[in-house]
Amino acid sequence: MPWLKLLHVTAVIVWCGALLYLSALFVTVAGARSSDTAGASSGRWLLRAFYTGVATPAALVAISSGTWLFATQGPLAPWLMIKLALVSLLVLGHGACGMLVLRSERHQYDGLGIAGRVVTATTLLWLVGIAALVLGKPVWP
Repeated sequence: MPWLKLLHVTAVIVWCGALLYLSALFVTVAGARSSDTAGASSGRWLLRAFYTGVATPAALVAISSGTWLFATQGPLAPWLMIKLALVSLLVLGHGACGMLVLRSERHQYDGLGIAGRVVTATTLLWLVGIAALVLGKPVWP
């Protein structure tokens, strides 16, 4: 099933890229609120559209294809359990992005830029952990 692995890896790349892009948009929208009302309005629209049109579908495809791979091919290994825990943290980060989208729509900009930077940092940390586990696939006794 190489096509399923390709689908999974592609969806993960799109999902993670979308989360990082959303984080940058939060910082931009938070900065535009004081200088340009039209820019902040279009930024909020772009946040919602990108979150619901790109990030969430990619997350669903990544998680469902990963689950399908695990169910059909994957033996239970310690590294895989750690990877699934990190993916769970990534899902929480996705949810945090959704909450930040709602905050921007409600014009609650206080701390939005900082929250965007925190989401970026934690997303990168979890992505590095996931990549290290997947590419290294450590063999534990």
